[in-house]
Amino acid sequence: MMRGGVRTLIPAVLAAVALAGCSSSGGGTSGTEPVSGATDSADSGGTDAAKPVAKGITLGGAGSPCALPVTFDLAADWKPAAVEVEPGSDLAALGEQGPVTMVCEIDAKPAGNIGYLRVWQGKPSDGDPRKVLEAFVAADPNAAEATYTQTKAGSLAAAEVGYTVNSELVDEPKTERAFAVSTPEGPVVVHLGGLDSEEHQQMLPAYELAKKTLKLG
Repeated sequence: MMRGGVRTLIPAVLAAVALAGCSSSGGGTSGTEPVSGATDSADSGGTDAAKPVAKGITLGGAGSPCALPVTFDLAADWKPAAVEVEPGSDLAALGEQGPVTMVCEIDAKPAGNIGYLRVWQGKPSDGDPRKVLEAFVAADPNAAEATYTQTKAGSLAAAEVGYTVNSELVDEPKTERAFAVSTPEGPVVVHLGGLDSEEHQQMLPAYELAKKTLKLG
């Protein structure tokens, strides 16, 4: 169910499980400016992160599909929608992971991949990005082999993690990663999953673009 461009938690979670939900509603028009991705992601394990990616809209600011305490550029054709966690619903707990709650889901299917960038936000606290990421990963019972690094998201100090997740959808563990920054409105985690490790690798340029262009809102 969609309400005014806001995706409720239930379809967001179903999409996370099936990775085949309806396309999210977007905002703005996609540009064609090529932007090279960075190459310092935790456990990047390949060269796709260095490939150029066409830039689309800037997410997070006034008038964008997701109101966030940060802004960053999306890859062209990725479609964002705000996520609304419905209090009291049976699936509400799935919209929370550790200290953060899902607030935005960015669908890669219109760009040709099966996966999502998801933005999670926590409450204002003194917790540093590394501690937030550690709690985020620890809250996933299927996560393993986490490797943490200190990095930059735009000009902001950030922590990043690469790890594997056991999934019923594939026969072997799949790669996931996330980075976290602190903001005056609470920590923000940007997470990249995917149907499998191959899809994840193909989507890395979009993740790197988000990290490279991130700014406080």
